[in-house]
Amino acid sequence: MEINWLQEVSKRKDEIIQETQRFLRIDSVLDEKTKDHQAPFGKGIQEALDFLLDKGSEDGFTIKNVDGYAGHIEYGNGEELVGVLCHIDVVPPGDNWTSDPFSAEIRDGKIYARGALDDKGPTMAAYYALKIVKELGLPVNKRLRIIIGTDEESNWQCVEHYFKHEEMPAMGFAPDADFPIIYAEKGIFDCKLKQENVDDSKISLLTLVNFSSGRRLNMVPDYAEAQIEGNFEALVEAFNDFITKHQLSGSYEIHQHTLNLKIKGISAHGMEPKNGVNAGTKLVEFLHTFDFNQGAKNFLTFANQYLVEDSRGHSFGIQYADDITGDLTVNVGILSYEKEKGGSFGLNIRYPVTHEIEKTIQAINEKANEYGFTISEQSDSKPHHVDSNHELVRTLQKVYTEQTGEEATLLSIGGGTYARSLKAGVAFGPLFPGRPDIAHQKDEYIEIEDLLKATAIYAQAIFELVK
Repeated sequence: MEINWLQEVSKRKDEIIQETQRFLRIDSVLDEKTKDHQAPFGKGIQEALDFLLDKGSEDGFTIKNVDGYAGHIEYGNGEELVGVLCHIDVVPPGDNWTSDPFSAEIRDGKIYARGALDDKGPTMAAYYALKIVKELGLPVNKRLRIIIGTDEESNWQCVEHYFKHEEMPAMGFAPDADFPIIYAEKGIFDCKLKQENVDDSKISLLTLVNFSSGRRLNMVPDYAEAQIEGNFEALVEAFNDFITKHQLSGSYEIHQHTLNLKIKGISAHGMEPKNGVNAGTKLVEFLHTFDFNQGAKNFLTFANQYLVEDSRGHSFGIQYADDITGDLTVNVGILSYEKEKGGSFGLNIRYPVTHEIEKTIQAINEKANEYGFTISEQSDSKPHHVDSNHELVRTLQKVYTEQTGEEATLLSIGGGTYARSLKAGVAFGPLFPGRPDIAHQKDEYIEIEDLLKATAIYAQAIFELVK
């Protein structure tokens, strides 16, 4: 059966673009203030989930809302279930966008919005791929279920809840990374280092009242701010020299007896900290040489020694790499200090599939203890790896090659996708080779051409997996 999948997508081009824009205009950032039993992650995320499920119902699919934690859209018949795992929550937009991050403005053939690439744009591509298979009336002997997560950017409570109540697919893919095929993903270890009680009775020239930087562990912080009291005249002059030397955007304000310092960095996905500029560690790098109160001194000295400009963990002695997934990486996603409460750091560590994370935890704890810090919170998502000869991998390789004319090489990433929720799951697009990865960055976008091309690839992939 010969089907021109791209032609089928082209027939629906205007609808796909317009509905993707509608979907992207929903602010689906986790919102603790508006969450309740019907909207466990806030009203915006619930609105996005309802949008997609209502659309599925209108188009004749079987839908289910699983307690607001997740949902699914299902098509087909048969005992075996194939999954496409998507997520509709997005990271906070951050600052300095050219257009409103939820306007879904089109410029130069691109749709700009938070979530355009990660993962609401690809979710719509997968949805229309399934709709095309349904509308063509193609014969299927399996069920295909688009599983809609709502908490992927935070704690994955959504899929944990979903799979407690719903069937686990035999295999599937997540449209939430790169083409051709990602068959291996690093482990993801998150931890919080918390400062224990510190005696601040020693007299110092400066007092660090507050230090704050970062919103999420999996983002490179693009903003940092500190409030300082004391004899700070020399510090102001040095700050101007520092931001000039390092080509940073920064500013200061003096309010009565308090100095406020601000630095802007560049946000990026935490899986590769080198793609961004960490505003928090830059501010630490500047402040650590000054005479602060003891609690702040420990906070700044520890951070400067182990966290500044060291995304591979050399200072901790935890550096590691393998041939499957590459380097271990460390992202300092959150830096916080309050004079009355002490300091804390939130680390996001991506480790290779052959690495023993227990040794890393021990090494970090030993170094942290020397400065009065301990690991107070931690979570670990183990690495994920699918055999290259698996039916799923071979099928997707065939589809990608037929649709693009290019070799479907197998890749590994530091990011964690929903593919790891499946026993046999891979990440499959939407980012084509050579395209910049602007997920989690300001002015995130998806090329309309790529959105349509990915829809065609997903349509054929879905059909091949369920026919």
